[in-house]
Amino acid sequence: MIHWDSFPKPVVALAPMADMSDLPFCLISKELGASLLFREMVSAEAVVRLNPKTLEMARFDEKERPLVQQIFGANPEVMAEAARIIEERYQPDGIDINMGCPVYNIVSNFNGASLIRDPERASRIIKQMRAAVRVPISVKTRLGWEKDTDCLEFVKVLEDAGASLISIHGRTKAQGYSGKANWDRVGEARKNTTLPLFVNGDITTTDLAKEALIRSGADGILIGRGALGNPWIFTHIEQGLVGNLIEPPSMAERLRVVRKHVSMHLARYGERGMPLFRKHLAYYFKKELKSENPHVDWTEIRSALVRVNSLQELEEIFKRIEGVN
Repeated sequence: MIHWDSFPKPVVALAPMADMSDLPFCLISKELGASLLFREMVSAEAVVRLNPKTLEMARFDEKERPLVQQIFGANPEVMAEAARIIEERYQPDGIDINMGCPVYNIVSNFNGASLIRDPERASRIIKQMRAAVRVPISVKTRLGWEKDTDCLEFVKVLEDAGASLISIHGRTKAQGYSGKANWDRVGEARKNTTLPLFVNGDITTTDLAKEALIRSGADGILIGRGALGNPWIFTHIEQGLVGNLIEPPSMAERLRVVRKHVSMHLARYGERGMPLFRKHLAYYFKKELKSENPHVDWTEIRSALVRVNSLQELEEIFKRIEGVN
């Protein structure tokens, strides 16, 4: 169980990302310095139906701790029962409520960011979940639905209902992932709650992490897209915040981590694992990287990576990067 007041600050944590922050990526992030992990969201409705795929998504490795499992839903009773089932089966260190996802399939069913428009329902969800479990209940939300000032009152609702932590993505639902995250508005919301608060959005470097923390007054940061293809970011930022600059990973280190990541991915997902892993490969090799092989054609390499179907094919590509015949 997490006690936020005693957790070392500033927290540098992995944000929950659908289809991304699963068990393999969480283990890689933990190995490379993430002090706290938020797992990808699972459906409360599917959990209470004991859907095998959903329950498997919520299973985690002890090495991932401290870990917070995120769930989404709109029915307070269902959310409470789902939280109870997850706690009983897996004992995560906390449970997070998704009140920020802007995707149509989520908000059209009154889940995710839709709850910003229904504070009464949001409050009942928190209260009933708190009554159902022992672990702390946190909330990840956004600045608002269309107005970026919605959060100023919404954080008060979340605190009054019994949330233990609030994370705010610095955009509205209407913005989606466009434009810039408004860390100053997060800072205004921060003044309206005594709860620990994390800032999220556009944090991809140590300098941006420093700026986000200063402008938001937050107790920690959630790193989402900035960690994709760059799980070293957690150590780099944590060390950078105390003045220790770390060099980017070498090509050898990058290939080591990708090999380990894909191995765990295949162990988790079986035959379909490699096609599913292509999205991670696209991030790991998004930019042209320094290689000891001067003849690397990165355009051709990236084209091959997004079509790879087997571990053998991937190894052949890696040998080309390494200059191995």
